[in-house]
Amino acid sequence: MENLIQALAIHAIPVIFAITLHEAAHGYVARHFGDPTAWLLGRITLNPVKHVDPVGTLLVPALLLFFSKGQFLFGWAKPVPVDFGRLRHPKQDMLWVAAAGPGANLAMALAWALVLKLAVVMPENAYSLPLAEMARAGINVNAVLMLLNLLPIPPLDGGRIAVSLLPHRLAWRFAQLERFGFTILLVLLFLGGLDLILTPLMRAFLFFIKNLFAL
Repeated sequence: MENLIQALAIHAIPVIFAITLHEAAHGYVARHFGDPTAWLLGRITLNPVKHVDPVGTLLVPALLLFFSKGQFLFGWAKPVPVDFGRLRHPKQDMLWVAAAGPGANLAMALAWALVLKLAVVMPENAYSLPLAEMARAGINVNAVLMLLNLLPIPPLDGGRIAVSLLPHRLAWRFAQLERFGFTILLVLLFLGGLDLILTPLMRAFLFFIKNLFAL
């Protein structure tokens, strides 16, 4: 129980902001390209409460941390509503709206890496170790969310990017997979497929972070 409490304390801030800022970024970029839906609903905000899904942001991550003993994390926020038909150039602009979420996670991973660097080089004190552990959690959480969402499976961001890039006929056919997207993800998750896909990508990304910040 003590280990679970520690894991929750370390992961709480990184998880909440990784998930919620990911969604806010979608709304902000959608507004930039002509769709004010998320803005009108008050979803373009840094306030995590506006994006928290009780199940996906709180319950599921907590249960996974508990049953994996702090080794596995997965979750989601309330999706920001985007009316792609209101974008000025729907097919082209869809790419930037979709890429905004993973882009936000990349920015946060880099920011947490900077925090980790500061925690490592600062004189050791009562805050340096907890700060370093939280920073490591922030890097890992944002890396997982970024890489997971870039998988070309609708309705993940990577799927929307693929729809934007494919020719119209292929894009329409590929978009029809969206109704099965969540099922595909669950099958991959429980059969270990996500682990096979994400593990080498995570290693490559963490290697990049380690070398970029000389950690």
